Amino acid sequence: MMCTDLLETHTAQHGVLRMPRAVLLGEGQRHGLAPAARDFGTSALICTDDRLAASEEMREIVAALAAEGMEITVYGDTQPELPSDAITDCVESLGETRIDVVIGIGGGSCMDMAKVVAVLLTHGGEPSDYYGEFAVPGPVTPVIAVPTTAGTGSEVTAVAVVSDTERGMKLGISSPHIVPIAAVCDPALTMTCPPGLTAATGADAFVHLVESYTAIAREATPGLSRERVFVGRNPLTNTIAIEGIRLVGRSLKRAYAEPDNAFARADMSAAALYGGITLSNAGTAAAHAIQYPIGALTHTPHGVGVGLLLPYVVRFNFPAIQPQLARIAEALGVDTQEMTILDAALAGVEAIDDILGFIGIPATLADIGVTEADLAMIAEKSLNSARLITNNPVPLDLEALVTIVRAAHAGDRTVHN
Repeated sequence: MMCTDLLETHTAQHGVLRMPRAVLLGEGQRHGLAPAARDFGTSALICTDDRLAASEEMREIVAALAAEGMEITVYGDTQPELPSDAITDCVESLGETRIDVVIGIGGGSCMDMAKVVAVLLTHGGEPSDYYGEFAVPGPVTPVIAVPTTAGTGSEVTAVAVVSDTERGMKLGISSPHIVPIAAVCDPALTMTCPPGLTAATGADAFVHLVESYTAIAREATPGLSRERVFVGRNPLTNTIAIEGIRLVGRSLKRAYAEPDNAFARADMSAAALYGGITLSNAGTAAAHAIQYPIGALTHTPHGVGVGLLLPYVVRFNFPAIQPQLARIAEALGVDTQEMTILDAALAGVEAIDDILGFIGIPATLADIGVTEADLAMIAEKSLNSARLITNNPVPLDLEALVTIVRAAHAGDRTVHN
């Protein structure tokens, strides 16, 4: 019997899946965008960035939408990390223009821009009115999300992350009402991503999958899905997460080393999609909570930051997640047939290290400019992300967070067992 055969025996049989009404996945599926958008009206706003706004792919998309009889407004000034004042600028620039559907095309910031703009078009106010969980009061203008990177999973999530301009920090809007009505995932749109971007976004997808698969398992109460956006690990998300981890193990290294490999790009588009589904329902944990203050301090790409932190987080959580790490080892191609769960779990940690190291994710916080004097502040500010802290499988207080960030700064990869 394989050491992982009984791992899920005691998992409570409850689950939550909040997803788009439609998901189109596969090469060429971008050509399904226009008819999908036409189902929601005759006027569309496209939120994208300046590079994509000037691209041939965008010209084709706009022409296809116009052929469906739609009036198109393109907002091509979405900024990385999504500053909150840029969101209000976008809405104000529309004036009295009627918008029936908002289309986010690009990376996570473009898709999150579309979500928050849809909220403001429907309910008014400022982005800050909707920070936290369940603050969006009702349905919003329909959103269609079209990712051009394979990482954030924002095309299917109930989350938008905003850089609050006044507060100087990232804050989340979490609500089932902002899940896109449709996601159009065409891996051909990711083919031009350079290796560095492939690494950062691929690491992001990998961390989404691992953290959601190893998140806390909560008691199945009837009101859980209305009390929390992130409900913790459960059989529905576990199945999706482990398949996404398998795809990462098969293709992230290849997508990084062989940017023109269409098979690897297709695998990673699917993995990012699966990661978005699992993070949106089960939720992420310590690596994401700690990355928020680190990202604000160092301006490191989000995927790089969470990828750097993951090896230290799984080591800290090791006593509580050995069965899950054993299953991860198996999904990443380790032969666990004759291993104990402990040995397979250790192999899972090493397999995670191997993938992140291969794609060039920095090994320590010192490597990205964090000083020892910064560590206490990082640990303290990590506590602000309560929905992530409480989703960790091992309880986290300030002392625990200091332990993790000190290990990540020093490169101490001792397993807590």
